Amino acid sequence: MSAQVDRYFHISARGSTYAREIRGGFATFFTMAYILVLNPIILGSAEDKFGAHLSGPQLVTVTALVAAVMTVIMGIGGNLPLAIAAGLGLNAVVAFQIAPLMSWPDAMGLVVLEGILICVLVVTGLREAVMHAIPSSLKQAISVGIGLFIAFIGFVDAGFATRIPGDTGSVPVQLGASGHLSGWPVLVFCLGVLLTVALMARKVKGAILISIVAMTVLAIVINENADIDPLAWGLTVPSVPDDVVAAPDFGLVGDFSLFGAFEQIGVVTLVLLVFTLILSDFFDTMGTVVGISNEAGLLDENGKVPNLGRVLLIDGAAAVAGGAASASSNTSYIESAAGVGEGARTGFASVVTGALFALALFFTPLATVVPAQAAAPALVAVGFLLMAQVRHIDWERYEIAIPAFLTIAVMPFTYSITNGIGAGFLAYVVIKTVLGKARDVHWLLWGTAALFAVYFAIDPLEQLLGVK
Repeated sequence: MSAQVDRYFHISARGSTYAREIRGGFATFFTMAYILVLNPIILGSAEDKFGAHLSGPQLVTVTALVAAVMTVIMGIGGNLPLAIAAGLGLNAVVAFQIAPLMSWPDAMGLVVLEGILICVLVVTGLREAVMHAIPSSLKQAISVGIGLFIAFIGFVDAGFATRIPGDTGSVPVQLGASGHLSGWPVLVFCLGVLLTVALMARKVKGAILISIVAMTVLAIVINENADIDPLAWGLTVPSVPDDVVAAPDFGLVGDFSLFGAFEQIGVVTLVLLVFTLILSDFFDTMGTVVGISNEAGLLDENGKVPNLGRVLLIDGAAAVAGGAASASSNTSYIESAAGVGEGARTGFASVVTGALFALALFFTPLATVVPAQAAAPALVAVGFLLMAQVRHIDWERYEIAIPAFLTIAVMPFTYSITNGIGAGFLAYVVIKTVLGKARDVHWLLWGTAALFAVYFAIDPLEQLLGVK
């Protein structure tokens, strides 16, 4: 490939190669390709105020479309190995909290408004300033917490750990579906974990991607020859697809109403809904960008992310694009860490991932062949890589150690990056204050902590204001 491309993306300068970037792009795509199935299921299973449902095939198209366009833009404009797609959690808020109050176009219009406000925060410098105001130890804790979080996602997605159905008097999760491991799909996951860590320990290039491909092939063979309930695999059943090509349906693109929500709900409710979307998007992205950049070794001597302003603006624009296409708010994906684990260090990997999402517009049957049990081992392995950042935290200083611990613990235990960051920020401000060091806290952290206090107390506040 040309030297101009190398210079533009700083591939050699960052100690990477085209092979690593391409492997990383593929690994990231395969670890997050599930969104092509999951986002249509979440949005398609809900109905709006008028009983309308969104079309499944159209949702697959817009999910792939926005992910492709915005991930390529992130690669070229932000030059980070960071992929973008419909935000999990954010799409659930849109589907089950916002849509029942209005029409689908009105709900997607709110998502567009949220993205515009995020972009305003970026342009004014406020979003970047908040990230720079965070102490380096808390940034390290965010990386560690994300590591545990995505490892937990891997265990849950693969069925290795499950919620105990209908049991409120026992532990919240258990091993396997019934207290012990059973079934071929879980075996595929376990073999995938062992294969991945074995290859990593031997420093085999492409370890994560090799494992994903190998376990996908094994899963297809098992599914074709063993007597397995297709539901045991979860959302994606590994099988040779009947059709390789599927025509995209762009019918949902542009089907949104920017201010339609104002006619459906009160101002207070609307403000609270937009506030919830902004806060979740804002800090999920912050945690993801810091965690990925940290693991890739791209933070500078002051702990700052390269090209941060552009990265955050592109991420905000992704929320606008997601709403405009009815795909829900799009945001940076922590699964990008799988690509970093393969050696990706530049935006060229994101261009590769985006190109694969573009291909998925026409080859959706192939893109959705990889089951969670084959891709989840990559999340567990990357969780280990991120967890290693814990060594940089000063555990002797309680004013840092306690907020760091809460950040790390709350993320996986509440299944939310935002909640973990909020808990850490609030604890940091409170402890600094009781130690008489309130002046050491940046004013932006005071403001952010106050917003998180509102965020955590949103339910009693809604009751107090008579919203519910």
